[in-house]
Amino acid sequence: MTPARTRSRRFAAVAGIAGALALGACGSDQRSPVEVRLHKDTARETVLGFPALATKNTTRVGGKDPVADAAAVASAVYPARSAATRPAVVSLVNSDDWRAGIAAAALMSPPLRAPVLFASKDAVPDATAAALDSLSPRGSPQAGGAQALRVGEVAAPDGLHARPISGRDPFTLADSVDLFLTKAAGQPAPHVVIASADDKQFAMPAAAWAAKSGDPVLFAHRDSLPAPTLRAIKRHEQPAIYVLGPTSVISDGVFAKLRKLGDVKRIAGRSPVDNAIAFARYTDGEFGWGVRDPGHGLLFANEGRAQDAGAAAALAGAGTYGPLLLLDSASTLTAPMESYLLDIQPGYRFDPVRGVYNHAWLMGDESAISVDLQARIDQLMEIVRVKRQRST
Repeated sequence: MTPARTRSRRFAAVAGIAGALALGACGSDQRSPVEVRLHKDTARETVLGFPALATKNTTRVGGKDPVADAAAVASAVYPARSAATRPAVVSLVNSDDWRAGIAAAALMSPPLRAPVLFASKDAVPDATAAALDSLSPRGSPQAGGAQALRVGEVAAPDGLHARPISGRDPFTLADSVDLFLTKAAGQPAPHVVIASADDKQFAMPAAAWAAKSGDPVLFAHRDSLPAPTLRAIKRHEQPAIYVLGPTSVISDGVFAKLRKLGDVKRIAGRSPVDNAIAFARYTDGEFGWGVRDPGHGLLFANEGRAQDAGAAAALAGAGTYGPLLLLDSASTLTAPMESYLLDIQPGYRFDPVRGVYNHAWLMGDESAISVDLQARIDQLMEIVRVKRQRST
């Protein structure tokens, strides 16, 4: 075989791997939007689309928007090459409703294991339609045989048995999601997360935990606790309640009201980035990620793309199971984030093969997370040699 033909076959094999991480068809071009963008904007500067697609310690879900990201994540979690690798059911969420995306993340937990996909009130976008066609959900017995759950006001997918989960406002809808999951699981979750209904960046990290644990995300205003949220909490019969966010987004007055419904604790950071770090570090018995050491999967999203929280949730609830961390810039890390990643950076003394490893999934294209920032995150994920300190 000639060297040229060998290189051609190697290129085709790697391109196929890249395509498996990407989205569905884009018009008549069978390449995904991610592949098309990489080909046009990146391939001439890198080899086979790297490092924009992936580095040794990072993988990018490079959609131009959360609709595309959700489709790609669902396809990564469910390759759909056999019945066992297809989901039983998926969640269809209104792409304009970030609260619904966060609340619906809980449906990714057992027993439903439903990844979030996005649609509008009146139409299913091409990326979502392609993902549905590829995933071909089998139907969930716990969801009454449904192949899709329509969370809120969202168009019905063609050719699938869909069940609605409805609510007239974000608080009622979150209550409805919790009630549906409680019936599917056969019992209420022992914990409840209360997130801000008004400051979406502070609420975003809740989606990843909900997908992993099945704990519902319910919403509150800064100074009031809506009736549907109260109703949902009471259903859990004195649960452990965790308020996500500082007093600037959920006040001490609301915290005091919650004390009448269960044991309440606050997880908070001053900024959305710090808040996400605090949640990643936090642990209380069986609740919380407790990521304070190396050897974990991590998710990164730009705080300006709130729906990427729901889009990423399936990755948090499957595979490497890790918290969602936020970036306030497409090009730089904050000092607290840099410090946190250094704290959990893997190290070894003798042989890296015997070490543990971190891996990061990055949500969005280069407008959300630049390639330079991806390279820095890759560097901080890398296992490094730890020099032995000399005794004095």
